[in-house]
Amino acid sequence: MPPEPEPAPFDQRFRLGLRSYRAAISVFVLAVGTLLTVLAAGYFTPLANLSPFSSINGATAQPNANYNLVFVIVGPIVVIVGAYLVGAYYNARYQFEQLMVTKSKAEFLRHIPELEQLLWDLTPRDEVRYEQKCAELRVRR
Repeated sequence: MPPEPEPAPFDQRFRLGLRSYRAAISVFVLAVGTLLTVLAAGYFTPLANLSPFSSINGATAQPNANYNLVFVIVGPIVVIVGAYLVGAYYNARYQFEQLMVTKSKAEFLRHIPELEQLLWDLTPRDEVRYEQKCAELRVRR
């Protein structure tokens, strides 16, 4: 019986997971940032008098620690980071799909540098699609 191969190191598996679920992670970051910003707005605006915010503010504004002050600073920063991640992913996805449609080998060869640059922002499945397209058009890399 052959020996079992060693599993990949944790950091390599972690990076592969981040790349595989890039769209979901970027949307999650944007949603968390939006939630933090809404919680901050619910504390520092007249919305604090509404029933959901009054109960939430009771939990987040403790006598010894007011977490809403952290939400004011962290929330918008996380929203900006999440918006960038979502925008970068979907922009790269759109451009990649446009460049992969071609049936012409010459046109595909012209766009190889762009495609390889876009693959940094996309998932490993897209790399497999790129390699299949290269094999289909008989492009040597």
